[in-house]
Amino acid sequence: MKKLLIFVLTFALFALPLTGCKKTDDVLRVNEVTDSFFYAPFYLAIEKGFFEEEGITIELTNGGGSDVSMTALLSKNADVILAGPETAVYVNRQQRKDAPKVFAQLTKRDGCFLIAKNPDPNFTWDKLLNKEIIIGRKGGLPAMTFEYIVKQLGLTNGVNVTLRTDIQFNLMAPTFETSTSDYVTLFEPTATEFVSSGKGHIVASVGAQSGEVPYTSFIALDSFIKSHPEKIEKFVKAMYKAINFVKTQPSTVVAEYLVKHFTGSNVNAVASSLENYKSVDTWMTDMTLTEPMFNKLVEIITGAGESAEGVTYQDIVNTEFSKKLFVA
Repeated sequence: MKKLLIFVLTFALFALPLTGCKKTDDVLRVNEVTDSFFYAPFYLAIEKGFFEEEGITIELTNGGGSDVSMTALLSKNADVILAGPETAVYVNRQQRKDAPKVFAQLTKRDGCFLIAKNPDPNFTWDKLLNKEIIIGRKGGLPAMTFEYIVKQLGLTNGVNVTLRTDIQFNLMAPTFETSTSDYVTLFEPTATEFVSSGKGHIVASVGAQSGEVPYTSFIALDSFIKSHPEKIEKFVKAMYKAINFVKTQPSTVVAEYLVKHFTGSNVNAVASSLENYKSVDTWMTDMTLTEPMFNKLVEIITGAGESAEGVTYQDIVNTEFSKKLFVA
């Protein structure tokens, strides 16, 4: 993770702009860590016009990894990133003057599903004993959360369970298909697509087992938040509308909007994935990253052998907008 952090900070100092598009007052450049139904309220806000109602135009790019998304933020090639809050912790360890701040939290648990090669309707988590699981990149929140679960089960990586963190995010599914690993963790829509193709079977929700975790957040540099408070407030307001819509409307209704974003998907497949996430209460209502949840994040980070030393709740969280707009 030290090498990763050095790469991110070095690249941020020397990176040239990635786009020639001229910034306008209404445009907000958002870089997402990956494209997933896990972030359904965000795409719904775009496709249903909630951002447009607030006078914001979203310019969306895909980072393909939290390190790339954070690099885009630090190099000011993105105004906001949708990524795990652990990225803000890693950067704030360097005591940056212009720190990345979490101003809204979107998801409150892990979005992965545990996939086995054979059906197991009676799966229990103790079946991980002496098994090999592909869990994602070392230092990333998916891998660290799974390590947290394993430790809660009394298992030890390298002793009575093997956790693979050597596979790139986008290669986890195909690697699992051809490897001897017993399980893999996959987000939607990859999980459902993998199962639909007959290559595996969903046996459990990682998020249901891990409990609430500050998993995916909207993050911006402190300087951007201070210089564009109205834009941040409008963004959060649009997201509140979207979260409420996704939670209260039938998944088939929400899916009609999301298929516009996920070209190649169909309404039934999208609705099925949304139901998987709804069933485990995935999305925040109050988008505030609370201090107890931050403390759990630190516990997960340090438990995975990473460091959060010297980083406080106040260092990485701005609650001004989420608390101002949330109405219980």
